[in-house]
Amino acid sequence: MATPVGWAQGGSGSVCLAFDQLRDVIESQEELIHQLRNVMVLQDENFVSKEEFQAVEKQLAEEKAAHAKTKVLLAKEEEKLQFALGEVEVLSKQLEKEKLAFEKALSSVKSRALQESSKKDQLITKCNEIESHIIKQEDILNGKENEIKELQQVISQQKQIFRNHMSDFRIQKQQENYMAQVLDQKHKKASGTCQARSHQRPREK
Repeated sequence: MATPVGWAQGGSGSVCLAFDQLRDVIESQEELIHQLRNVMVLQDENFVSKEEFQAVEKQLAEEKAAHAKTKVLLAKEEEKLQFALGEVEVLSKQLEKEKLAFEKALSSVKSRALQESSKKDQLITKCNEIESHIIKQEDILNGKENEIKELQQVISQQKQIFRNHMSDFRIQKQQENYMAQVLDQKHKKASGTCQARSHQRPREK
């Protein structure tokens, strides 16, 4: 049983010890009274002097007074003991309530801790899944970037080939134009020579 607040363990032992000691004193006094009564009975049977009788009677009165005082002290100690036991009972009930409240709170904290731990594990799993997905997406993007670079190289090569073809085409076109101009000039020159000869022949007639 728990020790009451403000009532030390030594205090309980002292009260019980005093209570036991007083009970022992009362029992001793009652035994002495019984013995004195026996003595008085014997004195009745056997004649004793007045002085002895008065001494025994005085001792008996003193023992009775002491016995009455001891009973009063015992009643007070019993009252203290009952009060202390009442306090112990009240404090024990209060302690039991506090214990139950603590166990309930502890159970609630453990439950919340388990829930938080479960949420934490779920978040870690989700983060790992997202991280894995991001890594896959990065790999896909890197592959696409490599494809784009290869396509850009192909396009650049095609452009260069196209430029070369265009350059060759221009050169060829220029050559064709030049040849056409030369042939046209020759044709014109040949036509002019023929006309001149046709004008010269009638004069000779």
